[in-house]
Amino acid sequence: MKIGIVLYPTFGGSGIVATELGTELAKKGHEIHFITYSQPVRLDRFQQNVYYHEVGMFDYPLFDYQPYELALTSKLVDVTVHEELDLLHVHYAIPHASAAYFAQKILESKGIKIPFITTLHGTDITLVGKDPSFEPVITFSINESNAVTVVSESLKNDTYEHFDITNSIEVIPNFIRHEKYDSSNNTICRKKEFAPNGERIITHVSNFRKVKRVEDVLYTFKKINDKMPSKLLLVGDGPERLKLEGICRDLDICNDVKMLGKIQNVSEVLCVSDLFILPSVTESFGLAALEALASSVPVISTDTGGLSEVNKHGFSGFLSPVANINDMAKNALKILSTDSELVKFKKQAYQQSLNFSIENVLPKYEALYERVCCKLGQK
Repeated sequence: MKIGIVLYPTFGGSGIVATELGTELAKKGHEIHFITYSQPVRLDRFQQNVYYHEVGMFDYPLFDYQPYELALTSKLVDVTVHEELDLLHVHYAIPHASAAYFAQKILESKGIKIPFITTLHGTDITLVGKDPSFEPVITFSINESNAVTVVSESLKNDTYEHFDITNSIEVIPNFIRHEKYDSSNNTICRKKEFAPNGERIITHVSNFRKVKRVEDVLYTFKKINDKMPSKLLLVGDGPERLKLEGICRDLDICNDVKMLGKIQNVSEVLCVSDLFILPSVTESFGLAALEALASSVPVISTDTGGLSEVNKHGFSGFLSPVANINDMAKNALKILSTDSELVKFKKQAYQQSLNFSIENVLPKYEALYERVCCKLGQK
C-alpha cells in the first residue's frame, strides 16, 4: 500500500509517533511518503520504502502569514497524483485534517478517489481545538474523515464532549519498539558519569511548557533529595526554562540538577535512570512515560487524561493528583527506598510497557487502512 503521512516534524509526541509509525510500516513493505514542511526529527536515517516531500512556502509581500494550509493542500494533491497514493493519514487536526479534506475534493474533480484518516493526539482537541475560531473547522474535518483514531480512551471522551462529532472514533494507542530501549548496552548507559557515588537518578523529559508543570519536578526532587542522595536529569527545552533555572537556585539544588537540553535519543538518558516524573496538567496519552516504562524505569505521574491508561498505579509506578507534590515525593520514596523495591518496580514497569509494543499496535493500523480503502472502493 502507498500511504501519505502528514505530520508536524518537531519533537512533539504526535510527530514522533507519526514518524515511527511510518518507518515501521515501511519495514513491512508499505511505501511511505512523509509530507510536511521540514525533515521530521526522528527521520534520521536512510530506509527502504520511505520518502520525504517538503511543503514549499510562497514568499509574497501580500501575506503577513504564509498560507501553509493551502500549500499543504496543493502538495497533497501533487504527491497523491504523481506517487499514486492509496491513502492519506494525517496526524493532528489543525490544519492537517482540513487540508486533507480539500485535497480529497480536488482529487475527486480529477476522477481520483483517495480516503484520509485523521489521528487526534491531544492538544489539537484539549487545548488549541477549544478556541472558538477553530472549532467549526475541526468539527467539520473530523466528521468528514473516512476514519478517525485517537491515542487513548480519555481523548476519545474529550473529543465527543467538546465537539459535535457524528463520526465514529477508534482508539489505537501509541506504541513502542522495545529494542530501541534496551538498557543492557553498557556502551550507551554511563550511569557513573551522572551518579559517581551511587545516587538515585531521576529524569524528566518534556517541551518545558506550562502544561507540563516542570517546576513540580524540581519541588518533588527537593523532597526526595532531602531524604536520599539523588541526581535530576531534565531533558528538553522551552518557554519555562528560565523560570526553572531560578527555582533551582532558590531551592539550592543546582549542583544535583543537570539540564541536558533537547536530546533526540532519549533512551541514552532513560537507561541510566531509576525513576521518571511526569506531573502534567493533562496528557492525552503520555508517550514520554511509555518510553520510560520500556526502559524499565518506573513512573511517578499525575492521574490526568490518558496517563492512568499507561501508568498502572502501584504496579509500574504511582499516580497522584495534579500539583500534589507531597504525594509524588512520598510515592517516589516508596520506590527508591530499597534496592529490592526498586528492582521490583523496574521489572513491573517493563512488563506494563509490553501492552503497547509495536507488535500489538501496528496490525490495528494496517487493518484500519485495509477497511477504509475497501469501503471507498465499494462506493
